[in-house]
Amino acid sequence: MEYTVLHNRRTAVVSHLFLAIALILLCLGASQPVRAGTWNIVLNGKAIHLTKAPADVTYNENNLGAGFQYDFDEIGGKWVPFIAASGFKDSFKHDSYNAGGGTMRRFKFGNGWHFDAGVYAFAMTRKDYKNNSPFLGILPVASIGTDMISLNMTYIPKVRPKFAEIIFLQLKINTQLFN
Repeated sequence: MEYTVLHNRRTAVVSHLFLAIALILLCLGASQPVRAGTWNIVLNGKAIHLTKAPADVTYNENNLGAGFQYDFDEIGGKWVPFIAASGFKDSFKHDSYNAGGGTMRRFKFGNGWHFDAGVYAFAMTRKDYKNNSPFLGILPVASIGTDMISLNMTYIPKVRPKFAEIIFLQLKINTQLFN
């Protein structure tokens, strides 16, 4: 019993630490002039479950939450490295947090539009996986939009029998829109 109480407190502290770091970095980035790369606010919003829920389960598809994404300057005009962190309500309405980084290959179109595709490596917490203890992962990601606003998409495969295959959506908004 004592171990369970200590474990729950530890995982709660870790979860809140993820959110605190994300918020601090977002505030610092939004208050500094952009020198290299861009600070973005991400609004988590939708999980499209591609796997049908069991009869006794209703998935939460409104994964509301927020975070940040810092996009570094393009490398060679083609690759966009980034770091990100966010928190949201997961498919079972539990708080979930992640922080990590990755890179995406940028394909440019006319009028400032682009499509990016790449990978995101992260640490994450989930109540129903390892009892909120952080775990590592890597997922494919894509984004379509402009430098000021984009739609981020992450594909999450079915990783255990009780988890569903998901497409997770975020709205990415450049903080320069608020200046």
